[in-house]
Amino acid sequence: MSSASFGSSGTTSSSSAEGTIEFRCTSCSKLLRTAADAVGKQVRCPECQTVLMVPAADGHGDGHMPSAPPPPAIQSGSTLGWPPQTPPVPPSPATAIGSAPSSVSGSSISPAAPNAFSPPSSLQPAPAPASSQFPSYTPPHSTSANATRIRGLFDRITTQVRKLYVGQDDLVTGCLVALFSGGHVLIESVPGLGKTLFVRTLGRVLGCKFGRIQFTADLMPSDITGAPIFDMKTQEFTFRPGPVFTQFLLADEINRSPAKTHAALLEIMQEYRVTVDRVSHKIERPFLVLATQNPIESEGTYNLPEAQLDRFMFKIVAEYPAVEEEANILKLHSKQVDIDRRLETEVDTVTGPTEIMEVMGLCSNVLVDDRLVNYINALVRRTREWPQFYMGASPRAGLALMQGARTLAAFRGRDYTVPDDVVEIALPALRHRVMLTAEAEVEGHNVDQLLKDLVRSVEVPRM
Repeated sequence: MSSASFGSSGTTSSSSAEGTIEFRCTSCSKLLRTAADAVGKQVRCPECQTVLMVPAADGHGDGHMPSAPPPPAIQSGSTLGWPPQTPPVPPSPATAIGSAPSSVSGSSISPAAPNAFSPPSSLQPAPAPASSQFPSYTPPHSTSANATRIRGLFDRITTQVRKLYVGQDDLVTGCLVALFSGGHVLIESVPGLGKTLFVRTLGRVLGCKFGRIQFTADLMPSDITGAPIFDMKTQEFTFRPGPVFTQFLLADEINRSPAKTHAALLEIMQEYRVTVDRVSHKIERPFLVLATQNPIESEGTYNLPEAQLDRFMFKIVAEYPAVEEEANILKLHSKQVDIDRRLETEVDTVTGPTEIMEVMGLCSNVLVDDRLVNYINALVRRTREWPQFYMGASPRAGLALMQGARTLAAFRGRDYTVPDDVVEIALPALRHRVMLTAEAEVEGHNVDQLLKDLVRSVEVPRM
């Protein structure tokens, strides 16, 4: 849809202005004004961003609207979008009248009170869907104070992270979604993309402790969890915690260690505790594991077992930065300034573990409609039937999609989820939980492309 701009500002127009139509937003009741020839076209409300159809006037130019006909019945297999029988039409310019709506009498709309006009810079057009399978829409839910608070926290975190870490938006957003959803992230990338810098910066911004383990072929499980040490003074064994007792753990090149070392992380990532000598030691929350592996170099590496892969909420593939981003990296980090000093002087701590745990609870309360639950369930179950997949996703994948969609919706400032939230995290949540058949590997099929085809094959629910 083309962009639509405001008309005259600072005044309110009478509902009888010739050649114009006044109508109210169905979600927030904001009074809008647009040209009379815009009837049947789409505009976006500047207050709540709801996409609206411009209603027909009563033929006298006085802004009265006829009674709206009932919405058409939803038929199985019908084309997605609103209205179902007509394609989207670019909107004509529209003007918002008044930051607070006035009273409505019958079908007539009264003008807003004087001095109540506070329009934003422009009415933004509704974005066209990338695919007809995944339309963008905004259900008529109100935005709660909790959603606004979470959106503000997300913006503050990303602003501080960007002071030292350039680019990789998918990585930053994915790690934050996993953190506030109680999950972990597996990062596949070549060396030198700043993963360690990102984790350290994130720990500084969030006020959490940072730890790192360099996985090698001779690394033992006790090197991760810790082990009892004999104390000569007390003549007793005392438990010495390992490097896993932190809050942000970077497991660098995790696939360079054998399976017995990977197994040491299973209990930690799932139950947030370490059991040694029949004694359980709790891990301080929040706790996020960021594991990395090199997709190119395979000599001296071990494939992660399926049980270990399934513990990761997301698998994010980090690519090389764009041209402008790499130029900014060269300008920002070429002076050889001590990174510890830069973290202390340039980056601010905007939250702490207590608030993070509180926000995690708020994210869990984001609304997920039953139709969206069925959509997530259909996606996960379809992976078990796809002909190129030898093994499909587990129920834990559905849980990752559910909670990830909740958190992503909260980051977007909503207290309800939409199908676009699920589609956005479908690849990171599923790509490491499916296995290609031998025939598909020989034919050179790509997991991501197969998953995109799978997602397109599932009908998106109409909300």
